[in-house]
Amino acid sequence: MVLESRVGLTEPGIVFSPPFHTRGLRRKLCAFRYVLLASASLMLHMVPTRAFAQQQIAEHENGSPSLPDAPIAKAGPENAVQQTSVGEGSASVAGLVLDASGSGVPGAEVILTHEDGTEAHTMVSETGGEFNFKKIPPGPYLVVVNAKGFAPFTSEEFVVAIQQAYEVPAISLSVATVSVELTVRPLDLIAAEQIKAAEKQRLVGVIPNFYTSYIHDAAPLTWKQKFSLATRGTFDPAAVIGVGLAAAIEQANNTYPGYGQGAAGYAKRYAAKFIDGRSSDFLTHAVFPSLFHQDPRYYYQGYGTFKSRLGHALGSAFVTRSDRGRTEPNYSYLVGNMSAAALSNLYYPQANRGASLVFTNAALGVAGRLGTNLIREFVSKGLTTNVPKNTRD
Repeated sequence: MVLESRVGLTEPGIVFSPPFHTRGLRRKLCAFRYVLLASASLMLHMVPTRAFAQQQIAEHENGSPSLPDAPIAKAGPENAVQQTSVGEGSASVAGLVLDASGSGVPGAEVILTHEDGTEAHTMVSETGGEFNFKKIPPGPYLVVVNAKGFAPFTSEEFVVAIQQAYEVPAISLSVATVSVELTVRPLDLIAAEQIKAAEKQRLVGVIPNFYTSYIHDAAPLTWKQKFSLATRGTFDPAAVIGVGLAAAIEQANNTYPGYGQGAAGYAKRYAAKFIDGRSSDFLTHAVFPSLFHQDPRYYYQGYGTFKSRLGHALGSAFVTRSDRGRTEPNYSYLVGNMSAAALSNLYYPQANRGASLVFTNAALGVAGRLGTNLIREFVSKGLTTNVPKNTRD
C-alpha cells in the first residue's frame, strides 16, 4: 500500500516513517538551505561596506577631502588668542641699581621701555636698589634709570624670551655733573642800567632822589657816569625851582645885605645859590669821587634797630664805600664841601667874605647832608616812586 504524506498533514494516530534514503535527502536539503541563507546574509552585510570603501577610495583619488585622522585646530581669532596667551606675561626682568661705591640706590625711577621710547612699565627701586618687572611679554627692551643726584642711565637693548627670568647686569650710577651757566656782563653796563632806574626815583613824584641807592650791592660808577649823574641831578627842573625858593627866602630875610633888595638883589642871591648848589654837586658827587675812586651815593640800610639805622645815616656823611667796595673815610664829600665853600668867596658880598664864610657854608653843607641822609633812611622810601622791589626792609 502506497501512502501519500504531505508536510504538516498526518492522520491522527498514524506515525509515518519515511524510508531511510528519503530522510537523508531531506537533511541535505535543509543543510543546503541553511548554507544558502548564510551566504545571502553575508552578501547583504558585505555589499554596503565594500561599496562605502570603494566610495572613499574614489573620493581620495579624485582629490576630495577625506576624514582626518585627528581634529585640525581652528585658525580663527579665538585660537590665535590661545596661542599668544601662552607667551604673554610669562617673562620677568630684574636688576640692581648701585652708586659708585657699590651701595644700593633706593627710590630710583626704573623704566622698562622699548627702543622707540614707548614705556612698557615703570617702578621705583627698593631699599637695596632692587627692581623686578614681573609678568611681562617677551621681546626687546631697554632699562632707563633716573635718580636724584645721579646722571641718567640707559642700558643696551636686550631680548627677553618666553618664560625667561632675565637678569640685567648691575647698574652703577655716576654722580650728576652740575652745569652752571654764568652770564658775564661789564660792570659799566650794569651801572648804566642802575643809574637809568635811579633817575626815575622822585620824592613825592617831584623832588629828585637820584643819589639814594636801594640796591645794596650796586655796581660801581665810572668817572663818566659820576659826572653824568651829577649833571642830571643838579640841572633837574625841581632843583632849579628849589634854588629860586631859597633865594626868595634870603631876599625876604635880607640875608647878605650887600646884595641889596629888589630884582637886582634877588638876581644876585639867585645866582649865588645856584652856583653854591652846582659847585657843591659837581665837587662832592663827580670831581672828588672820581679822584678818590669813591661812591657818591647813599646806600639805604632799611633793616636793624633804630639806633643802627640812625648811626648808618649820620655816619654816611663821613664814611663811604670805595669803587672796590671797601669802607673808607668820605674824602670826596668832606673835601668837596670845603672846596665849594671856599669858592663862595668869589661871588658873595665883600663884607661877608673870609674864613667865616667858608666855614659857615661848609657847616651848612654838612648839616644839610646829615638831614638829607636821615630823610633818606627813615622817610623817603615810602614816598619815593620807582623804588626797586628787591630791597631789604
